[in-house]
Formats: sequence, C-alpha cells, structure tokens
Amino acid sequence: MGKDGSVGRERWPGELGAFLRARRESLDPSAVGVVVERGRRVAGLRRSEVAARAAISLDYYTRIEQGRIAVSEPVLEAVAKALRLTDGERHYAATLAGHSGPRAPGRVPPVASAALVRLLDDLGLFPAVVLGPGTEVIAWNAQAAALFTDFGALPPHERSLVRLVFLDPDIRARHLDWPQAARQQVAALRYDSACRPDDPALLATIAELRERDVDFRRWWDEHRVEGRPGGPTGYRHDHAGELWLDRDVLVRPDDPTQKLLTLTAPPGSPSAAGLRRLQRVSAEGG
Repeated sequence: MGKDGSVGRERWPGELGAFLRARRESLDPSAVGVVVERGRRVAGLRRSEVAARAAISLDYYTRIEQGRIAVSEPVLEAVAKALRLTDGERHYAATLAGHSGPRAPGRVPPVASAALVRLLDDLGLFPAVVLGPGTEVIAWNAQAAALFTDFGALPPHERSLVRLVFLDPDIRARHLDWPQAARQQVAALRYDSACRPDDPALLATIAELRERDVDFRRWWDEHRVEGRPGGPTGYRHDHAGELWLDRDVLVRPDDPTQKLLTLTAPPGSPSAAGLRRLQRVSAEGG
C-alpha cells in the first residue's frame, strides 16, 4: 500500500467516491483555471475536468467515484491535487482508501494521559478538555465545566462534544455562531470516523445524530473534513457575558487518538476578564 502503485482496500465502501464527488461539486471552476461558459449547469467541476487535471482517463475516474475500483496511492494523490484537497482532506481520503496504515482498534475505554491531565489543571483560567475518538470528552478542567456543563454528571456515552453541541439545548444556545461550531464538530467527527470504521460508540453517535437532527444529517452528507478545527469561537454565558476565545487543538504525537482542546483569550482582553468572572463564580459555587 505504498508509493509503488499498489492499491488499498476501502475501509468504508462507497465513502471515498461520495467524498470525492462532494469535493468536486463544491470546487469553484474558475479557482482552478477552468473557463466557465455561459449557461453551465454543472455544480463545481465536471468529472472530465478532474480526470484531465489528474492525468487519468474519464472512465477510470468515473469508476473511482462510483466505488467500482480500488485506487492506488499515486492516483489518489493526483486526484487530491486536482481537487485541491487540504492536508486533512488528503489524509481522510487516504484513510478511506486504505493507504494510511492499519485501522484503529474497535473500542478500548479511553483514559486521558497523565501529562494531558496536568496540562488541564495548569491552564487554570482557560477552559480545556481532553478529547478521545469521536469527540468523546474524557477529561476536563473546572473552567470547561463552568462554561459548558458538568461532564461528570453525564453518563459516559453522552460525553461527546458533537452530541452535546447538537442535542443539548443549553450548549447549543451558548454558541454565538452555532451553525459554524456545529459544522466544525461534524467535520471533526468525519475525520475520526475514517480512522475508526469499526468503533461501536462512534458509529452509535453518528446513527443517533443522523436520526435526531436534520442539520447533522445534511452537514454529514456534505463530506467536509477537519482533523483539528480551530480559530476564534464566540460564546455567551450568564456570568461571563460574551466571550471570543481562540480554539486550538493539540494532538499527542505518541497517541493521536487523544487531543487537547483549549479555549484561550489574549491577556487584558474583555474575554479574559469574562473568564475571570466565570472562574470566581464557579469557585463560589454559583
């Protein structure tokens, strides 16, 4: 399954083709130098345009999208360049195609590493959680509990960040831009799902959200992928007021299934002051 042109075995049959099609249809033709003629009715690029950019035949690319053929790593890389996939999207596509190493084990109860737990406590002012597979919250600091919810009071299967963002009305209302935050969670969940296609807890979360939330179902079918979604995120809180926090995700190099999610604010900013109010109220039991 290397650069020699050997092919992998698709882990989720049909998902690779669906992902490539979604990316093809979302790509602006003019952004890749395709002249858009008047009356063009095709969304994004045509299959023939992708095939030409990847230097493969139209028939071969069509069979890739239709899931009728296993794709070699060099061909997949050529298609990725043609579709201008991000690094995260390339890794996701390679994982779906079976080119990114052995599949992750099904389910081992996750335990946060001692080093990450120490980091949680050291962050103090800033909300932070340790995420396991499928956005599962496996450790958190007091400030994260104050901003979001008492994770310890939830049954373990409900401590999923994506599940809370969609199904907990209080957490949904806490986001200033809920659609953006929710779509980031969907993209992160899709990324994890390719690495753990046999994880029963992850599959159960996806099935539940597809059944219970129409927005999740629609955004899941967009096939957007984001391994470590970051950037500024807005929140509202009764005690802290409006907060704009920088979201960062750090991955352990020796265990990429564990990620540290931090929410920070610049020193002296209104958001930092809001976090200090939240910290005081939380310490007082409010």
